[in-house]
Amino acid sequence: MAKDTTLPSTDAAGHPFIGRTPAAGLPWWLGLDDKTAPASSSYHLARFLILRLLGLIYLTAFVIILLQGLPLLGEHGLLPVSDFTARVAARLGSRLDAFERLPSVFWFASRDSALLAGAWYGILLSLFVLCGGTNAVVMALLWALYMSYVHVGQDWYGYGWEIQLLETGFLAIFLCPVTAWRPFPAHRPPPLVIGLLRWLIFRIMVGAGLIKLRGDSCWRDLTCLRYHYETQPVPNPFSRVLHFAPAWVAALGALFNHATEIGAPWLMLMGRAATRAAGTIFVTFQIILIASGNLSFLNWLTIVPALACFDDAFLAWSVPRLMFRFAREAEEAAALEISYRSRELRIARAAPVAILAAMVLLLSVPVVRNLVSGHQVMNTSFGSLDLVNTYGAFGSVGRERREIVFEGTTGNPSDENTAWREYHFQCAPTDPARRPCVISPYHYRLDWQIWFAAMAAPGDYPWTMRFVWKLLHNDPLALSLLADNPFPTGPPRYIRARLYTYRFAPADSGRWWDRELIGNWIPPVSIEDQRFKSFLKAYGWLPKAAQ
Repeated sequence: MAKDTTLPSTDAAGHPFIGRTPAAGLPWWLGLDDKTAPASSSYHLARFLILRLLGLIYLTAFVIILLQGLPLLGEHGLLPVSDFTARVAARLGSRLDAFERLPSVFWFASRDSALLAGAWYGILLSLFVLCGGTNAVVMALLWALYMSYVHVGQDWYGYGWEIQLLETGFLAIFLCPVTAWRPFPAHRPPPLVIGLLRWLIFRIMVGAGLIKLRGDSCWRDLTCLRYHYETQPVPNPFSRVLHFAPAWVAALGALFNHATEIGAPWLMLMGRAATRAAGTIFVTFQIILIASGNLSFLNWLTIVPALACFDDAFLAWSVPRLMFRFAREAEEAAALEISYRSRELRIARAAPVAILAAMVLLLSVPVVRNLVSGHQVMNTSFGSLDLVNTYGAFGSVGRERREIVFEGTTGNPSDENTAWREYHFQCAPTDPARRPCVISPYHYRLDWQIWFAAMAAPGDYPWTMRFVWKLLHNDPLALSLLADNPFPTGPPRYIRARLYTYRFAPADSGRWWDRELIGNWIPPVSIEDQRFKSFLKAYGWLPKAAQ
């Protein structure tokens, strides 16, 4: 009788096998051993989902640059990259010194054509990833290219999700083979990289949880969400529903927030089932946040490392059967290929992952110190490449929503009967009758900065004065950042900025917002105003023709 060489379809625990080769090899956490691998210890499906979602986020980020980059950062934008690079290079000594401090290709090419070319390259590479094809080289190019924008993006790129995308994108490089580009390559996702992604989601959650408990008292008495839905940067229509929900809904939401951010991360230390439960909680939490407001691609991005909590056995029941078959075939091919490698070759291929782990461990020291300190800071990088960072969100919650509304007139500003026309932002609630937008994961960067500016004075956000100058000239780049132009036939003579408090209007009122005037944020100015021109000249923003 012939000997039966067929491998069993499940292991002793009942998990389906994906691998086929039976010999022992290198440590399992490098992903290069050649023993038979059950679906419960392989991550082909998780890698597929991680890379596709990351491709979508990169695509969104580069489309934002394509559509908003020139008005914000271009040669005639509000904060030109060319001005920034010249100023920083002069301060640090040279562009090479500046590059070492803040790596970016735009230290050497900052013209509009370079900014647009980078956006188009990023879009094409992102589409390649999103459509199923990628490798370590493509992911490295995306990471380096987006880092180039972040490091010269100034106010527009000062958000925590920018460095979070860089850290996540850097880890994703090591999930992929160097050359193979198929959706399910015959290359095992190294479990050690999966572990580093879990360390990332741990820090994201715990950092956000601790900054809340240490910060605003309303997080401790469970009342923050009574204000947050109304005062967050860019609410959506469902935000109003949540704002007017009973108080116990807000208290329950705050409790769930604490349980998710402080409690759930520790489940990842308690075995496979607990890790899957933690991942489920993380993803559910982020979906709720996506539904309750427009927080750019932050919540979409946070789902990426959370997917590392799910092995193939868990995901097999929630993905199409064809995807699981592809994952199984990839694991079989990887196991077969490993069985023919020499031990030296396997060690050589494992070296980059081991070096990555050692580097992350070393760079995590200041991050952990920050987390356990009594003076925790959030959304901060401790290195020039933003490889391991500290995170957090909404450590304090505003009790009152303030909005800046820019207005123009062709009449006399001292005449009480002069008609002023409002400029409306793309998504910020300047028009009380306009329905809040739903744009996540997209992001209007000017709208966010105006939200911050409304909590400060114009001197703290000097670019707002340059924005006024551009409105006085009907500048097409500046106007492209707005929803409309109330002066289509010619520019206004005067511009002012008014500060209002905004509150959600009841659902049966026929409007979305009620507002109350506080006063002028910027008094009426014209292009002949000498103080206004002196201010612009001090920043180098006044054109020579106007001096």
